[in-house]
Amino acid sequence: MTEGDDCTRSGPLPTDADVEALVHGICFKTGPPRTVGVELEWLVHTPRATHDPVPPARLEAAYAALRDLPLSSALTVEPGGQLELSSAPAASLLECVSAVSADLAAVRGLLRSRNLVLTGLGTDPWRPPSRLLRERRYDAMETYLDRTGPAGRRMMCSSASVQVCLDAGYEEPGPLGLGHRWRLSHLLGPVLVAAFANSPLCDGHPTGWRSTRQALWAGIDPGRSAAPPLDAEPRSAWARHVLDAPVMCVRTDDGPWLIPEGLSFRDWIRGGAPRPPTRDDLDYHVSTLFPPVRPRGHLELRMIDAQPGDDGWIVPLAVVTALFDDAQAAETAYRCVKSLAERAGPLPAPCNELWLTAAQLALTDPELRDAAVTCFTAALEALPRIGAGQEVRDAVAAYTERYVARGRCPADDLIERFRAHGKDLLP
Repeated sequence: MTEGDDCTRSGPLPTDADVEALVHGICFKTGPPRTVGVELEWLVHTPRATHDPVPPARLEAAYAALRDLPLSSALTVEPGGQLELSSAPAASLLECVSAVSADLAAVRGLLRSRNLVLTGLGTDPWRPPSRLLRERRYDAMETYLDRTGPAGRRMMCSSASVQVCLDAGYEEPGPLGLGHRWRLSHLLGPVLVAAFANSPLCDGHPTGWRSTRQALWAGIDPGRSAAPPLDAEPRSAWARHVLDAPVMCVRTDDGPWLIPEGLSFRDWIRGGAPRPPTRDDLDYHVSTLFPPVRPRGHLELRMIDAQPGDDGWIVPLAVVTALFDDAQAAETAYRCVKSLAERAGPLPAPCNELWLTAAQLALTDPELRDAAVTCFTAALEALPRIGAGQEVRDAVAAYTERYVARGRCPADDLIERFRAHGKDLLP
């Protein structure tokens, strides 16, 4: 829906039950796991000047040119000017990697002709958050998130991620079933945060977190960023979460959007003010929720920092796909990470002790390191079974040796380079 659409055209939603039925149908589509996708966010800057802002007009001109490229992925721009490529659903890991790699080569070539480059970092190390997109959606989001502190604005404008998208799974129980995959995605989250942490710097200084990006998510309104309880059936838990989550904004046809305080979607349905909500409002409300795992028909895993290098994104995509789509690896990973859950405590992800430890200590935490070794080993064994090519398998093996086996992550490299070279930390 565009900002200029009539916000009331779909008619009111009269009951909570109607909302629950819609959420069940929209957010979880069960069936055999067959497709995989990836969403890649990138910081954009000039070569050898990562600490200098790129003038907005220059970015906008480059992005206008990029939109003319014949890409298979959707190309969008995040509020702070980060560039995002969202792949089409692919029938295999190999197909996904091939398609996105071709798109990235085209994007990088055009940007290079304009003296711009893509960089994979979970947070911008130098530049303060500054919003490029001036739209009512982001005006409202910024105002809403500012109520709970600066983390939300930095998340909007200065962060980047690798988001892996997988089918929800079978209706039936088992390692490839919806219930198992939903729970595994949340239990595996801290291991993925730790293994791929790549954001230790902000405002030109170490933050004390290996994944500052994950710390930012933990610092914004839990109604936006928290996971629902895992001790209930996924669709019912998500429906309740959607109903009880605070409304970020009420769209209007003219003028600034309204930003209510303390209004849940359930309250909005029952009270009908400032106007009765519609089906479009429900769809929009769901799009403003940012938990670590978001159901969008498929499961979108959102906890992984953007990765270094041209092809660093391939490793988390391959590891996650192997651990979910190979039944043997899925069962091994589930048994491994289930034992970590006791450390989480009563708070939901990403605000609980285990997720915060993963963001701060990464694989220097012995239990997270051991879990990562087990999961990466299982993924390596599974990759040939799901048809991964030799280059992908070699990349995962090299990452396992360089980082996981040694209790390290890319953030450790950045910290060492910062201490040695300061602002020239990027090779």
